[in-house]
Amino acid sequence: MFEGIVIKSTGSWFTVMQNDGSKINCKLKGQFRIKGIKTTNPVAVGDKVEFIHVRDESTGLITRIFERKNHIIRRSTKLSAQSHIIASNIDQAVLIVTHAQPRTSTGFIDRFLVTAEAYHIPAVLLINKIDLFNEELKNYHDKIIQIYSSVGYPCYSVSALKGTNLTQLKNLLKDKISLLSGHSGVGKSALVNAIEPGLDIKTGEISHVHNKGKHTTAHAEMHKLSFGGFIIDTPGIKEFGLLDFDKNEVAERFPEMREKMHDCKFNNCTHVHEPDCAVKKAVEDGTINKSRYLNYLSILNDKYFEIVDWEK
Repeated sequence: MFEGIVIKSTGSWFTVMQNDGSKINCKLKGQFRIKGIKTTNPVAVGDKVEFIHVRDESTGLITRIFERKNHIIRRSTKLSAQSHIIASNIDQAVLIVTHAQPRTSTGFIDRFLVTAEAYHIPAVLLINKIDLFNEELKNYHDKIIQIYSSVGYPCYSVSALKGTNLTQLKNLLKDKISLLSGHSGVGKSALVNAIEPGLDIKTGEISHVHNKGKHTTAHAEMHKLSFGGFIIDTPGIKEFGLLDFDKNEVAERFPEMREKMHDCKFNNCTHVHEPDCAVKKAVEDGTINKSRYLNYLSILNDKYFEIVDWEK
């Protein structure tokens, strides 16, 4: 028996990296069902697996999937009840944000953070393209940093184009398995190429018609970093919502609301219309940021929740 980690999935074949860095293409032995998770892919990028050699040791057969410490899921399609595991065994989820070309909304940021909280994955905001900032964007940037750092989310400011603060980015990623996400066009691939040129990940251009990025990554793939650690590169995200998520749990996924909610008059307070609500009072006195609260209400008002709608 041999062990390794799945770094790529293409249909029925899985690329497994062994401890010595060598790679082997494997298939699954039989049908796998993991703790009742109904997904289109029983094996995901990041899974630690056990396999045997077949065909003169040129390929392998996965015989065991080790227990996951965490995973993150998306719905397969808007109309499908099935889900798809994006990745597993993640140390941190890094959301790459831009204030222009394209602009990442706080609504999108908060949905990402809520989902990371739900799957118990530490999250980080990485703000790219700071070289494009004028005075207005600098002020907006400072506001965003204050909002999210004050509730416990580390924030980093970088420029892939100018190479600004890339040492900080390397230190952030070093010796960890990091999921990289963000809208297409935020510079995810450019950042990866800047810190690890040997990977040569394809980059895309910004569509000047819609001011949005053109999709370049087709599926999640794990890459080893020369300075230690792994990154999981994912397709650009167009929308972000929640799958199989109890609306009563949403407030718990906002750290600042979680801190206040136990002081509400009612145990089942939704923090919308109830009297003596500690969360609403904190919004009124500025302890809880109003935009975060409004995004909380937006999530509650969603007609349905879905995890990720990948750009086609």
